[in-house]
Amino acid sequence: MYIRYFGFLLLIWFPGALHAQSATQSCSAPSLVGGFFVPKQVTYSNGTTLSYTCYDGRKPAMKGWWATTTCENGKWSHQPQCMDIKACIPPTILNGKYTENSNGWYENRHMIRISCDRGFEHKDQVATARCINGEWLSLPVCQKSTTACTEPPKVPHAVIIHQAYQEVFAIDSEVVYECEDGYTIEGAHTNKSIFCIAGTWTEGPTCRPSATSGSNERENQTQTTSITNCGEHPTIVNGDVVEINDMFLRFSCNSFYRRVGPEKVKCYADRTWSEVPTCKDAYCSVNTAQYPDLIHDGVIYLKYDDNVELKCRKLHWYWASDHYSVVRCSNGRATLSKCKYNFKLITSICHKQKYSRITGLSTVFSLLIVS
Repeated sequence: MYIRYFGFLLLIWFPGALHAQSATQSCSAPSLVGGFFVPKQVTYSNGTTLSYTCYDGRKPAMKGWWATTTCENGKWSHQPQCMDIKACIPPTILNGKYTENSNGWYENRHMIRISCDRGFEHKDQVATARCINGEWLSLPVCQKSTTACTEPPKVPHAVIIHQAYQEVFAIDSEVVYECEDGYTIEGAHTNKSIFCIAGTWTEGPTCRPSATSGSNERENQTQTTSITNCGEHPTIVNGDVVEINDMFLRFSCNSFYRRVGPEKVKCYADRTWSEVPTCKDAYCSVNTAQYPDLIHDGVIYLKYDDNVELKCRKLHWYWASDHYSVVRCSNGRATLSKCKYNFKLITSICHKQKYSRITGLSTVFSLLIVS
């Protein structure tokens, strides 16, 4: 009974609080300069979605010529805005960031500078973009740095500590392994660090059964058995098993990749696999469409230390048989030479024509400028 009276007193003493709680569920009509929205009301209940667009010469500060916003507990999911039709909305840059404008869009001819995340670098050294008539010109791309490393190798009976998982690690990055209970890293330390050096991780640790775990575990870790006892074969990205032996698996990487780690994987007596190799990139790529002097031929892939000649466009006032740029792939980076335009002496042989009064052969030598 006391609880019922207490609730009644709350309804009498705090009607304003209850009313305020209910009022937060609705939204006031948003302001929109240079456009209109429907339906047009003074207030909107929670969950109401408005559609809006802009008058000629302007556009929503979002992708598309119309947009929507929703009332969410007294606030609109975003404030409707109309901007100049030549302005640009913020671009999406994977693995990069830039200073965002406070009004949510950028005026025509505005330039932004992109900073790539750790472990990434600007492709073709392009770091800026400019808004031109509503479109971003030469938007930078942040690609994996040639000196960065992929994920650290997996070590049996160990895990990486104090580090969230990520696919790319910048040069000089450090990760620390720690063995599971009952195992210790070979040596005097209970954990061990490895470092990313020029795109490759330093040698990882090995976890062995500790002295207190018993002689059986030590034997199981060092002795190998038939691979059938370990069950499903391990897999590696960009590689495959090329030989299946009763006592080991032999791995090989696909073309344009190189193996890091052991070639053979064995099955321990405790039914765990030995260290599995990884396949790292060992190629460069050149998008010919990005080079105006080259004849467009799609994306060309080269293995490390390969040299390839790519055809160049002919100049309209040159004739040539050899126009090419030499592409070299070294440590994941492709370098292109300037297009070569050679000069050659070409000999033309004019054969005797039927019905011609001229007998014999006449040889005409002409110097053709070869671009």
